[in-house]
Amino acid sequence: MSGLPVTRPDRPKPAAVTDGLRSAADYARAEKAEGTRRAYRADWEHFSTWCGGAQTDPIPASAETVAAYLAALADAGLKASTITRRCAAIGYAHRLAGHEPPTQVESVRAVLRGIRRTLGTAAVRKAPAVARTIAAMVKAIPVDSLTGKRDRALLLLGFAAALRRSELAALDVGDIERVEGKGLVVHLRRSKTDQEGAGREIAIPDGRRLRPAAALEDWIAVAELSDGPLFRPIGKGGRLGASRLTDRSIAAIVKRWAGAAGLDPAMFSGHSLRAGFVTQALDDRADPFRVMDVTGHKRIETVRVYDRRNQAFRDHAGKDFL
Repeated sequence: MSGLPVTRPDRPKPAAVTDGLRSAADYARAEKAEGTRRAYRADWEHFSTWCGGAQTDPIPASAETVAAYLAALADAGLKASTITRRCAAIGYAHRLAGHEPPTQVESVRAVLRGIRRTLGTAAVRKAPAVARTIAAMVKAIPVDSLTGKRDRALLLLGFAAALRRSELAALDVGDIERVEGKGLVVHLRRSKTDQEGAGREIAIPDGRRLRPAAALEDWIAVAELSDGPLFRPIGKGGRLGASRLTDRSIAAIVKRWAGAAGLDPAMFSGHSLRAGFVTQALDDRADPFRVMDVTGHKRIETVRVYDRRNQAFRDHAGKDFL
C-alpha cells in the first residue's frame, strides 16, 4: 500500500512528473480517514505476512490466494466484519497500485458471502451511556486531581455533543467557544462523515444537572490550556503531556469509569457516549431532526436505529393486557 504505481517507460520521466506522482499518491491515500488507513495498513501487513508463509506474491495476488486467505481467517475464528475489512484492504491496495482487485472476482466474493452466512454479521452493540449512567460514572471520578478533571470533562463533553471518540481526540482548545449566558459551541473541523473538512458547530447548553460546559471550562482552567490538543495524557506526578489522547485511550477512560461506577466495563466503549446521547434524547421524545443537529447524522433512519428497543416496548401489541 505504498501508493500509486510508477510505470517503467522507455525513458526516465522528468523530475516534475516524478514529484507529481508522489504527490498524487499522497492525495490518493488521503481520501480515507486516518483510522481507516491505519486499519488497512495493519490488514495489508497481515496479508503480506501470510502470503510470505504461503510462498506467494501479495501483489498482484491471485483470486485463489485471496480466497484461501479469507478462509484461513474464518477458520481461525475472526469475526465476519474483520474478514470483510481485510478483504477491502486487499482490494484497496491493488487499486492504488494499478492492479485489478482480485477481491472483485466472483469466486472470492462467493467465499466472503459464505463466511458471512456461516459466521453471521450481527454487530455486537455496546451499552449506551445514558444520562443516569454518565451521572454515576462522573460521581465515581475524584474531583481534586488533574486526571479526574480531565476525565470528567471528557465524559460530559463526549455525551453532551454526541461525539465519536476520534472526534474527541481531534479537538483543540481553540475549537471551544463560549457563548455568554447560554453555553459552549464546539467547532468540529472534521468527522467520519465529513472527510473533506467542511466542519460544523455543535451547541452545548450550560445545563442544570450534568453541567458539561462548567466541567470543560474547569479542566481548561486548571490545566492552563491556551492552545493545542484539548485532551492530553497525564504522566506520573500529574505532568501534563503535549500530545493528544488517542481514540483508544478515550475508550479505556470510558471503560475505567464505567467499572468504577459498578457497571460492567466490557459493555461500554468510546461509542457509548454518542449512543447514550441519542438514546436518551429519543427516550425523552426529542424531535429526531433536532437530535441530528447534534449528531450530524445525514439520514433519520440511522438515528432511529437507537430508538428501536424503546419503541418495541412503547408500542407493544400486548401492552394493554399483559
